[in-house]
Parts: sequence; structure tokens; C-alpha cells
Amino acid sequence: MPSDRDPVIIAARRTPIGTRGRALAELRVEELAAPTIRAALTDAEASIGAPIRVADVVLGNCAGPGGNPGRVAALAAGLGVDVPGGTVDRQCGSGLAAVLDAAAAIRAGDERPRVAGGVESASTAPLRSVGGVAYDRAPFAPSGFPDPGMTRAAEDLAARDGITRARQDGHAARSHARARAALTAGRFEAELVPLAGLDHDDAIGGAEALLARLPPLFDGGTLTAGTSTRIGDGAAAVVLAAAGAAPGLAVRASAVVGCDPAFPGIGAAPAIEAALRNAGATLRDIEAFEIVEAFAAQSLAVLDRLGIADDDPRVSADGGALALGHPWGATGAVSVVRLFSRLIRTGAPAGTLGVAAASVGGGLGIAAVFQVVG
Repeated sequence: MPSDRDPVIIAARRTPIGTRGRALAELRVEELAAPTIRAALTDAEASIGAPIRVADVVLGNCAGPGGNPGRVAALAAGLGVDVPGGTVDRQCGSGLAAVLDAAAAIRAGDERPRVAGGVESASTAPLRSVGGVAYDRAPFAPSGFPDPGMTRAAEDLAARDGITRARQDGHAARSHARARAALTAGRFEAELVPLAGLDHDDAIGGAEALLARLPPLFDGGTLTAGTSTRIGDGAAAVVLAAAGAAPGLAVRASAVVGCDPAFPGIGAAPAIEAALRNAGATLRDIEAFEIVEAFAAQSLAVLDRLGIADDDPRVSADGGALALGHPWGATGAVSVVRLFSRLIRTGAPAGTLGVAAASVGGGLGIAAVFQVVG
């Protein structure tokens, strides 16, 4: 059962995810985050029937402009100069980490409501350089440790675990098919904040018909552009309040773990196992999983370690990042918004459990267990 100290997510919104360089390419991080924050707060105030005074805004962001996007977004959202803001960088787990940081502050005794989530504008991310020499990404690990790029790491993981090209193609096709069905049925509409004329995730279905024909990304390899997520622009925000403030998703338990930086894609598996132990729950107790799909091989490796079937309907039931896109610092928070839609917006009964999780560059995993409360 949830504790009477478990913070509750009472509202959750996100932007559509726009593929890098497309519809949202001109929007800065605060221009993505601010309308999302305002929409989530409007929903939360309607839920509790009173204005909300926000104690803090915590956003995940991992490749943006710096300058504390959480604070910049809070100001851009019109929350007032006395509302602070902070920014979390756990790479692909940043958005989920921000939600858990906000929850921890409430659980520790400061029960004022908070906004948390993530934002990423890959399209406007600045070019980084050292000594005038540009580089593609910051290191995930120091000298002396393996530090593969995420694509190379996913290829190595597929080879080590024997995850075939056909199985990866099947996983990506399933993600797109589920997302297309959800889009057609209108299951995304209540969570979305349309921006710049974009009212849906623009990567849905984009690679589906081409999967079997796409060449491997590495000679002799199994990964393709279709089994790797599209990098995107987007934001997600949730409003957290003290237990009893309104119905929603209670933050039951969480875990952040480390794993071999050579194979960072497996990190979500031990994180989920640890979060479930902390919650006193098992895999069988979980009604809905949202596990970030950066690569089909990575997702399949996680499912294998957990003993979950490839096509388990509980996992990313409306499609995952392979279909929706992957705005790095926001995706973990997008997973929480998706859980909110799948459980709260559909009227799941009190006590229903869901899990959000991500594997993270550098060898990390992050996961949280949420429970529907009335």
C-alpha cells in the first residue's frame, strides 16, 4: 500500500515530439517547456479546485544551452521571480530523475507542490568544443573506462546477447503499430500540448515500411536506422503534490543503479528489479511498463533480463521511443506522462501499479514504481 508520505502526480502533460530539424526546430528549451508547465498546472488546479503556488521547478536536460533551463522555463511560464528552478542531468534518465528529485523533496517534509519533468531541443543544442575543436558529445566515462557511443554500445549488446536483426525489426514494427493505433484512437490527445502547428509525434510510422530494407549501421551488424530511435525535440511536465491533495499516481518507490559502461543499455533491468524490491512488488503485480526504447536491441536485452516476452501488452502499450521519438532529457518524463494517461486518464482502479524506467549512457539505470490513488 502507498505510504501517507508518498507524493502524488496530479497532472501530466507533454508536447508532441518533433524529429530534430523539423516542426519544433526553431523553439528554444524554455519555449518547449513553458507552455507544457502551464498546461500541467491548469490541469492540476482544476483537479484540486484551487490555485497552486509552486515551490520549485525541476527539469531534466542533457545537451541544451546551460544556464539552468529549469529556472529559465519557470520564469518563461510566468510563475513569478520567487519560484526557483533547477536542472538535472542523468542523460536519457534526466526527466525521470527530475520527477524523483521533486518527489523526494515533498517526501522529506516540504509538502508544497512542485513541477518536474524534462526538456530537450536537439535542434538548437549548441556546438561544443575544446580548444576550438568541436566534438559530438561529452564523455560518458573517464579515461580508463569503456566509453562507447550509445549506437555502438547497442550494437555490441546485440552481438553479445545474440539479438537478431529480425527480432529487432519486429520490435520496432510493433512499437510503430501500437503508436499508430493509439494515434488513430485519440489516446494521446489529452496529454499533448500542440506547438508550432504540430499536434502529434511526427516519427510515428516513419520507418515502419522500410524496416526490412534498411542497411545496417555497422558492417556486419544488426542495428539499422529503423531500430534506433529518432532524436527529437520536446518537453514533458508533471505536477506533484502531497498525499491526499487529489487523485493521481503516487510515487511508491524508485532506484538508480550503475552497470558496465560498455553495455549501458541493460541498466533499466537492474533498476526495475531494485525499484520493485523497494516497493515490495513483483513483475506480475505491474499493470503498465514504460521503458525508454532508445534502441530495439537495448529494449529486448532489458526484457530478456527481466523475463518479459517481447510482445507483452503491458510494455509501452501505445508505442515507445522507437515510434514516438527521443528528446534525450525529456524522454524519462514522457514515460511518466504516458503512465499517467494509461492509468489515470483511463480510470484504472486504485492500487494499480505502473513502472517507468530508462537505461542511461555511461552505465546507469533508473526506474520508479507508481500506484493509482483515489
